[in-house]
Amino acid sequence: MEHYIIYTDLAIAIILSLLAGKLVKLIKLPNVTGYLIFGLLAGPYVFKLLSFEVVEQFSIIPDIALGFIAFSIGAEFKLSYLKMVGKSPVIIAFAEAFGAVLVVDFILIITGNDTAFSLILGAIAAATAPAATLMVVRQYKSKGPVTNTLLPVVAIDDAVALMAFGLSVAIAKSIISKGAVSLSTTLLDPVIEIFGALIFGALLGIVLKFAAAWYTGRGNRLSVATAMILLCVGISEMVGFSPLLACMAMSAVFVNLSNVSEKVFEQVDRLTPPIFMLFFFISGAELDITILPAVGVIGILYVIFRIAGKVLGAAAGARISKAEPVVRKYLGFTLIPQAGVAIGLAGVATNVVPEYGNKIKTIILCATVIYELTGPVITKIALKKAGEIQ
Repeated sequence: MEHYIIYTDLAIAIILSLLAGKLVKLIKLPNVTGYLIFGLLAGPYVFKLLSFEVVEQFSIIPDIALGFIAFSIGAEFKLSYLKMVGKSPVIIAFAEAFGAVLVVDFILIITGNDTAFSLILGAIAAATAPAATLMVVRQYKSKGPVTNTLLPVVAIDDAVALMAFGLSVAIAKSIISKGAVSLSTTLLDPVIEIFGALIFGALLGIVLKFAAAWYTGRGNRLSVATAMILLCVGISEMVGFSPLLACMAMSAVFVNLSNVSEKVFEQVDRLTPPIFMLFFFISGAELDITILPAVGVIGILYVIFRIAGKVLGAAAGARISKAEPVVRKYLGFTLIPQAGVAIGLAGVATNVVPEYGNKIKTIILCATVIYELTGPVITKIALKKAGEIQ
């Protein structure tokens, strides 16, 4: 394919994403919903503005975007902040994330679905998109125990989701392996994939700390951070570590060691908007709506029981951590939105269970649209019933 065609299509994708962002604001929907819908309409399955070949050429963008997303998540793990909010958000985040995983796993398996497929789809259920939730909190200026607990929970949630996904992928790989897999291998693979990624990412975080101190210019620091994210993603994929966990660990170590981390994150945030636009737009373009009838029941089960797992898990975590009753009652309903990380994990899943790749991506993308449409409204209702929106 000629290079000028790729450049032109990239420009069209960004322009349409910008237009989508403006249009969905008129009906008070999150920008990500607009990017997905416009990507779907422009993609090879609807109006064919972008061909299959073009979409395939863009396949590198989601990997890069996920590296930046994980890097941003890790920035929330500053020790001073974690000490301030206490143990309750951590306990609740683990409980609601694994609650969604276990409930979806159980429902899919007992309804006759393949175990590896169920584990992968269930693991993705843990991820929550903080952007839509935070938008409601800021728009209505909600205040109270639910809001105070919600903010750190959504920051921790995706980190837990990445860990749950890494563990589920390792187990799924052992299940679908054609050769005999010993128990020790089954137990060691998740340890190597998860803790190897954390150790590798932590080492890169130390390197990034010294590099950011050596280069004082804003442009140079942005270049160093970008190079480290790409290096982290590339090497992790090459050696079999989770690139998401590795990038998150790198960022977490960097934010706790460097006194210029805030400046670096500010520069990175200015770079990412077009990357994230393309990420969601391409994800929408890849949505194969022709297989929707085949995934209808599974999709409905996923949408419903993921919410049930979140609500039950959040309530259990709040009870264990002795949070206020209003937190136990309403927090789970504020954790419904799902977007970036879930879409990225669905892309990773295509390499783990390729025979189910398109089905998983379609379920997650359709669920994302549903959650992004309904999640903010349900969050507003929950916060209002909790007495935190005046």
